[in-house]
Amino acid sequence: MPISYEFLRHFDSCRPVYDSAGKDTLWESVWYHPTLQEEINKSLKHVYSLLKSGGQTEAEEHLHIERIDYCLFGNSHPFRIKIVNNYNEVYDYFYIKQADASRVLGLELEHIVSPYWINYLVDNGTLVEEHIIGVPGDTFIKQYLGRPEFNPKRIAKEFVKFNERCFFRLLGDMRSYNFVFDITQDFDDIHFRMRAMDFDQQCYEGRKNMYLPQFFKENKVFVDLAIQHCHPDVIQQYQVEERSQIIRRIRSQRHRLKDLHDAVVLDELSTPEKTASLAQELSEYHQVPEMKHCRTMGELIKAHMKVLILAGMKK
Repeated sequence: MPISYEFLRHFDSCRPVYDSAGKDTLWESVWYHPTLQEEINKSLKHVYSLLKSGGQTEAEEHLHIERIDYCLFGNSHPFRIKIVNNYNEVYDYFYIKQADASRVLGLELEHIVSPYWINYLVDNGTLVEEHIIGVPGDTFIKQYLGRPEFNPKRIAKEFVKFNERCFFRLLGDMRSYNFVFDITQDFDDIHFRMRAMDFDQQCYEGRKNMYLPQFFKENKVFVDLAIQHCHPDVIQQYQVEERSQIIRRIRSQRHRLKDLHDAVVLDELSTPEKTASLAQELSEYHQVPEMKHCRTMGELIKAHMKVLILAGMKK
């Protein structure tokens, strides 16, 4: 790629970005030295073409970089790039982040086992991700959840399925601000899909419950909806449905998943202490004693997914 994450960090000035209500978003718009800005913008346009069109440069002359934002929140500190089409002023976003094994594994598993495909690029220590469209979960709770046209049973159903997907692939820290709602109007009702948008806690945490969104206080409202609107038998039905869909996706991508497991089995995705703690908890949860002997998160997720796949196939 023509530009790296580390290079973007050397900006000259910045100012806070506020939302429409005047609240600080914890993002800052950044600027670079005038002698560098034009070259940076040109490089970012080419990165966008690599991400979206495989590097075909014909459309780059019709684009311009409107804004580069830097996030102060969390541990990943990404850059968010706003790119605009000069002809119709339609804009898009993409993100430049620090690459690490957990995040790349998370993106690969999102592409393989979730209902969504995702585009990303990685080059040494630089990761480029496409923008995931949707309403952030915390915003959805404050501004959308109480709308009378929204069926709470459908929201509860999707949360149960999202909870199942996260646990199946051991994606942690799915608090309400780390996933989005994709809202679709059908001819007779409004449908919802929940989609993760941050993958830096893939196979990192040492406690089983960190991979279950239902245990985060930020998601309590969705747990309450599930309790209120879903009978326990219905919840189990949704879990079986979602696991069956995951197994179907894995069957079509089994060679890619095997290559992925082979690649990460020896990677240090987390600390030895957290790996040992999670191995113990998952061993007890699945009642599979040999899982305690997994020494890396790569070994552990492979064993964990195998147990769930075999259980799903029996059902």
